[in-house]
Amino acid sequence: MKAYVAGVGMTRFEKPETREWHYWDMAREAGSAALADAGITYAEVEQVPVGYCFQPSTAGQRAAYELGLTGVPVYNVNNNCATGSSALMLARQFVEGGVADCVLALGFEKMKRGALGGGADGGDFSTSPVARHYGVMAARHGFEMSPPTAQIFGDAAREHMEKYGTTEAQLAAVGAKNHRHSANNPYAQFQDVYGVDEILASRVVHRPLTKLQCSPTSDGAAAAVVVSERFLERHAPARQAVEIVAQAMTTDTEESFASGSCVDVVGQPMSREAARQVYERSGLGIDDVDVVELHDCFSINELLTYEALGMCEEGESGKLVESRATTYGGRWVVNPSGGLISKGHPLGATGIAQVAELVWQLRGEAGPRQVPGARVGLAHNIGLGGAAVVTLLRAAG
Repeated sequence: MKAYVAGVGMTRFEKPETREWHYWDMAREAGSAALADAGITYAEVEQVPVGYCFQPSTAGQRAAYELGLTGVPVYNVNNNCATGSSALMLARQFVEGGVADCVLALGFEKMKRGALGGGADGGDFSTSPVARHYGVMAARHGFEMSPPTAQIFGDAAREHMEKYGTTEAQLAAVGAKNHRHSANNPYAQFQDVYGVDEILASRVVHRPLTKLQCSPTSDGAAAAVVVSERFLERHAPARQAVEIVAQAMTTDTEESFASGSCVDVVGQPMSREAARQVYERSGLGIDDVDVVELHDCFSINELLTYEALGMCEEGESGKLVESRATTYGGRWVVNPSGGLISKGHPLGATGIAQVAELVWQLRGEAGPRQVPGARVGLAHNIGLGGAAVVTLLRAAG
């Protein structure tokens, strides 16, 4: 059975502690918008997977209760930065498996200011779920006094530069592109435009990554209504439904750790395999894709993902972004929303917000950031520790 996204909604992503709201307030705002977009009420929803990382157990129920008290199952999902897409994947599986005809995937996060930690409890990496990942980093690069997440991705950038000649300017070009794109996104945390030189001149977080190449901590929520074909036949959606053509989730394999490389340990092999599965299941390839929302938690990860998705050969990603192939007028438009770097990164909401952007693009409803003629979109969401989700969407009709 096919699955479709019939409605999407999201809040503006904002700097933590900027707005007086609770996580259930942001969930109500995003969820209500998605239901209205689909032209349905919460009473028609049969299952609710809810993603978040930093709220307590059953926060999903507390959030969903803002939309209605109908007694339907609510599932709490936590998969690090891939949490939102993991909730969306559960929604799709419920629909494709015939368990439900209408599912609401909801994701939110209320975060603290400052750099995102490395996932350790109280700084004790020996008990951290990502201790093995950071162990690979420390064995090759040592451990510096910089934010752990920026450090492991920054070390991956150093390796890529050493092996392929990738330049700091090419890394900065990712940040410049995504900040430029977010200027047209009213949901984005940042809407300032910066050139490559300004990106390079911003504060160094972990060499070679500067502040304007790193995603911020953010508050926000996103939601998507996922429905079956028979549901669409009974309920004409308020907007055009978008088909989820294929979706895959992968986790770490031996390849992630065997090389001792931070490029592998931050998830490039997972992303490559998830993309391969999606292409195989859909019969489509990267050349069929028009618009991409990918996980640019740091500029280097956008370059690594170009390679994993097959947009260029290994080691050629710096040249690809430099050629402007991934912006308006190029072969693809990558992160028209501004991506995580500029739109923001409330962990539980990120994966669903990526799909919301793609749904608007494929409907032709993205306003000044619209990708002309977009028919096929790809979302890529990854969580250190490890989970990678790739979703392929296609406009109906």
